[in-house]
Amino acid sequence: MTAHGATDSSERHPAHAPRLDLAKLAPEAYKAMIRLDTVAGQGVEPTLLNLVKIRASQLNHCAFCLDMHSKDALAAGESAERIIQLSAWTESKHFYTAKEVAAIELTDAITVLTDGFVPDDVYARAANEFDETELARLIVAITAINAWNRFGVSTRLVPGHYTPGA
Repeated sequence: MTAHGATDSSERHPAHAPRLDLAKLAPEAYKAMIRLDTVAGQGVEPTLLNLVKIRASQLNHCAFCLDMHSKDALAAGESAERIIQLSAWTESKHFYTAKEVAAIELTDAITVLTDGFVPDDVYARAANEFDETELARLIVAITAINAWNRFGVSTRLVPGHYTPGA
């Protein structure tokens, strides 16, 4: 332990190795995902988009995407407090606007499809906060981060090395 209570990095477990490189082995699919991600973010307010990406990544246990999007959010001025509270947003709604809560709730419903559908009340709350174009773009953004999460988890992308803006 260091003087501040943090563990010295030499005491940590070593990072795992990624399983494979999708960008190299499936370049056209990877490029298509980059294009989807680029258009998915258009028309969605950047702060909201970061919250959605972090929340979906929490639910999908994608450490690489959590690392990336948390760092991006912090670099864009998001507070550490709001990022930390996102994992318990149902108990921490007072950290977020009504529009953000609706988007986070919709992210949860689209990401965890165990019931096979997005509940009508969740959709209605989102539709109340977003016009149809905004809602369509938000759904695309949520779908895109879920696809990225599945790539990250299945290929075991290694978190901790991402630098915002790089």
